Amino acid sequence: MTDTLTETPTLVQPKAPLLRWRVITDHAVLIVGALFMLMPLVLVFTTASLPDAEIVKHGLQLRIGDQLDDNFTKAMFETSGFTDANSGLVMLKNSMILGVGFAVGKIVLGMMAAYALVYFRLRFALFAFWVIFTTLLLPLEVRILPSYEVIQGLGLMNTYTGLIVPLIASATATFFFRQFFRSVPEELVEAARIDGAGPLKFFIDILVPLSRTMIAAMFIIMFVYGWNQYLWPTMITTDEGMFTLVRGIKQITQVLEGTNLPEYGRANLLAIIAVLPPVAIVVFFQSWFVKGLTDSDK
Repeated sequence: MTDTLTETPTLVQPKAPLLRWRVITDHAVLIVGALFMLMPLVLVFTTASLPDAEIVKHGLQLRIGDQLDDNFTKAMFETSGFTDANSGLVMLKNSMILGVGFAVGKIVLGMMAAYALVYFRLRFALFAFWVIFTTLLLPLEVRILPSYEVIQGLGLMNTYTGLIVPLIASATATFFFRQFFRSVPEELVEAARIDGAGPLKFFIDILVPLSRTMIAAMFIIMFVYGWNQYLWPTMITTDEGMFTLVRGIKQITQVLEGTNLPEYGRANLLAIIAVLPPVAIVVFFQSWFVKGLTDSDK
């Protein structure tokens, strides 16, 4: 005789309401954070559409005026300053040259330094790497006076070379590319050596294509850093035709001649324009940026 036991199944209460509230809370926090970050930009944009006299009188305002087209025309095409040499287009061009030149220079120099440290048998390679890495303790602000003296002595004031070259030595890029090159399989190096690839061919044909995601990640970081430079361009550029956007915006808000008011509407629009290229770079390279910093599969 077989005894059969019948068990009454227990009903598990669904946890959908708890999960739903958790998702709602997470999204609410993200939305509030996004609004907190976007609100200053919205205020700058709405204020840029108001007359300068109203901005001086009432400050930032959350309403759309009727001066947006006029302020945009003045911001991009109207020249200003003592020499009438700078306009929004000129400053945008200078900022783009500084940002791209800064990023490309740092990437090229960092890749070459990392390549030498990893693949060449240097007696003091590790010591040289740590010497390079310790330069992170000496940012531009610390060495700005000797850098200025060198640039002035070489006659590079008011030049793109003087703006870019003193900034391109990068321990950060060297560190990341060194770690990347160390993760490249040794079998790939041996295969390239068997095929007769020399050091230059191995670097250009193999390492550079493999480093595309890391190059994109470094380009974003360095471009944004170079684009936002203010102190160094302020010291190096005295010619108004060499002003960058960040430098020019500050100059516009300081202009107060006789009864003329500072052009806050024009400056606010230039501030909005100055935000767009870094945002576009980040959006365009976003997937490569994340992959370059997190993906270890080569």
